[in-house]
Amino acid sequence: MTMKGLDEKVQQTVQRLREAVRAHPGRIVYPCSMGLEGSVLIDLIAREKLEVPIVTIDTGRLPQETFDLIERIRERYGIAIRIVFPDCREVEAMVAEHGPNLFYRSVELRKLCCEVRKVRVLARVLADYDAWITGRRREQSPERSQLPWVETDDPIYGKIKYNPLLDWTWKELWAYVRANDVPYHALHDRFYHSIGCAPCTRPIAVGEDPRAGRWWWEEGVAKECGLHLAPHAGEGEFGDGI
Repeated sequence: MTMKGLDEKVQQTVQRLREAVRAHPGRIVYPCSMGLEGSVLIDLIAREKLEVPIVTIDTGRLPQETFDLIERIRERYGIAIRIVFPDCREVEAMVAEHGPNLFYRSVELRKLCCEVRKVRVLARVLADYDAWITGRRREQSPERSQLPWVETDDPIYGKIKYNPLLDWTWKELWAYVRANDVPYHALHDRFYHSIGCAPCTRPIAVGEDPRAGRWWWEEGVAKECGLHLAPHAGEGEFGDGI
């Protein structure tokens, strides 16, 4: 893509963001897992001075590089990202019953871990809002190939969901980041495509599916964590394509 083409895509995305904010003044939030999509959206939100609070979930199993990026974003934009946490009693009960690495033992236990550490936390956050922004893209997986710009059929949270990056490619994200010196997650330089919890995320090889770095020990199931449960998203994932 030429720089002119990228600029046009950026302007289209900015218009989408403005439209979402106008539709829900003071009632829209961006939950971000600090992946590359998140870096682009945070830069656009900051550049356009949009009133969109940014939230990230500290699951208790995040890599240090995620917190390093949060600090760099604070320094660059003056944005204090709100960090929210799972209910410690629920985590303690889950670990006591199933062990700290339960997610390796079965898909059901992995989904339970995602439920306790992420899905319920996001539900608490979204309770205060009418709509939210995601970083999901059609390119990310077959389940997302028909992803619309706006979703009103959210079966989990009952909120309107906006996908302003739906038609961006991975190369276009990088082109924007490089052209604008946008802070990004250090693990991307180590061939991590998707950013999530440390035990459940690995680098991918050239030519591997982008989602191959998540829950790679599972076979025959959608590589999603449950944050998005809809026809367009398989079983779900966090704000960025987390």
